[in-house]
Amino acid sequence: MYLYCPSTVKWYEAGMNPLTTAPPACVGLRIGDLAPDFEARSTVGPVRLSSFRGRWLVLFSHPADFTPVCTTEFVALAHEMATFEARNCALMAMSVDSLFSHFAWVRMIRDRFGVEVRFPIVEDPTLVIGRAYGMVSACDNDSAAVRTTFVIDPAGVIRAMTCYPANLGRSIPEILRILAGLQVVDAHGALAPANWQPADPLLEAPAHDLDEVFAASDATGWFLRDMGGQN
Repeated sequence: MYLYCPSTVKWYEAGMNPLTTAPPACVGLRIGDLAPDFEARSTVGPVRLSSFRGRWLVLFSHPADFTPVCTTEFVALAHEMATFEARNCALMAMSVDSLFSHFAWVRMIRDRFGVEVRFPIVEDPTLVIGRAYGMVSACDNDSAAVRTTFVIDPAGVIRAMTCYPANLGRSIPEILRILAGLQVVDAHGALAPANWQPADPLLEAPAHDLDEVFAASDATGWFLRDMGGQN
């Protein structure tokens, strides 16, 4: 997967050098796709997506700096940054606002709420990252409808996506639940049921052998089996 942007953002073909010509436009990303690699300016200096390989990454867009819903999200995420770090997960934000707007906003957040936003906030003034990731429609002239989250695993693969409208804030506990669930099902080869929370019972994968199906103690015993709680 590769993408391209002129000027402030560099796009990379997987494992290769920065592109110098524009490849075909991205038609949208799905769970299981390799997250497109890019390098861009951020509040912590230049960042490249692939530099986060080896750990989990939550990449999320927000409509604009100095907006009420986004401010509450960033305060909540900053408060939970240690929780993400404990799960070997980094955070990276992105919006169309300039780097200096980002700086002014995080300074305001610190002064007003007493919390420092230390995760990188990427600038995307040309909408190229948002459009390439499907956060913004190719026909849109602004990012007012964008509040999208990608959970990316240590191999750089997109494992989960959520999208909220501009007037509804994200659930930070749900992002953490998704992250914890993906990590635990990966570790145990299991399934997480509805409303699963850390330490809740997981489900075993269904049997794929007819003898196991017939030998099950009841009609659901071959496909609906608890395997106990795991962290």
